[in-house]
Amino acid sequence: MLRDNDSMLRRLHELRSEHRDLDTVINRLSLEPMDQLQIQRLKKRKLVLKDEIAWIENRLIPDNIA
Repeated sequence: MLRDNDSMLRRLHELRSEHRDLDTVINRLSLEPMDQLQIQRLKKRKLVLKDEIAWIENRLIPDNIA
């Protein structure tokens, strides 16, 4: 999947950007309680992004405690 640091950094930037965008969309939709199912789906997507961000960050910043 992601092999080198440059591609991992690019992917990390994309994920963080999408995560921020979802924050904005969720906040906007929350003001108009019309489609709670859509909000739930967006929140699930946000959690998936958060997990992928954490995975990449762990690969880029290895744990030096051994």
